[in-house]
Amino acid sequence: MRKSILALSVTAALAVPGLAAAQAPAAAAPASPHTVTGNVGLFSEYRFRGIDQTFGKPALQGGFDYAHSSGLYIGNWNSNVSEGAGFPGGNLEMDFYGGWKKSFGDFGLDIGAIWYMYPGTDAGPTTLYSPVNSAGTVHSGKVDNKEIYIGGSWKFLSLKYYYSIDDYFSVPDSKKSNYIDLSATWDLGSGWGINGHVGQLKLKSVTNGDYTDWKIGVTKDIGGYVFGLAYIDTNAKGDCSTAQFYCFGNGTSDVVTGAPTKTKDAGDTTFVLSVSKSF
Repeated sequence: MRKSILALSVTAALAVPGLAAAQAPAAAAPASPHTVTGNVGLFSEYRFRGIDQTFGKPALQGGFDYAHSSGLYIGNWNSNVSEGAGFPGGNLEMDFYGGWKKSFGDFGLDIGAIWYMYPGTDAGPTTLYSPVNSAGTVHSGKVDNKEIYIGGSWKFLSLKYYYSIDDYFSVPDSKKSNYIDLSATWDLGSGWGINGHVGQLKLKSVTNGDYTDWKIGVTKDIGGYVFGLAYIDTNAKGDCSTAQFYCFGNGTSDVVTGAPTKTKDAGDTTFVLSVSKSF
């Protein structure tokens, strides 16, 4: 009886066009060489290389990335910023970057360039918060920064070197400033992770412009949303009583004196809370 049913099924499959093909498992579609991802996050404040960019206020950040299987990639990332962080007339940072990244077993290589753009900025000798060097030379016009970088990674460690090909964030005569970033991430399982970072900036043409920054943080992934807490600190010189370079204003000025209504050490110790999601 079972042999008869089997024979009947085979005969029916051969007799009906397409039936045999329909019963066969479908071939897997080839993987696309293109990948597009996005990210969005809310942070209690924005720290760039350890320096406060939002005068201690929250930051909404996000961007998009395109990557090709060859290793080529381009992307854009954005955040609100404070005018007092050196961006007169501006309140938005837009980063555009591209490069080539490849993995070789446990090792990785990343080479590229990045342009930090601040739409609406208009600096000048009479403008509060305009970039200025130790000689008193003031930048005029838009504020931006252009860097090339090269980085290597091994398992959970990464080392990246950034080199300014123009004046560093428009500070006059600061071309060839550089920043080195050593970072580590570790997956603890069950959605938990820890991360750490040490970086050092060498800023040309600015007295007390060099500094080291460091961070240690913990993250927890809950349903695709990553919650984070990070301790961030630097040895940047930001004493406002002596008007050091990393003393930033809040973006507003006194109508009589022209001085910032509030100031703070932009490199002081802080804890940053965050929630972010990639898609």
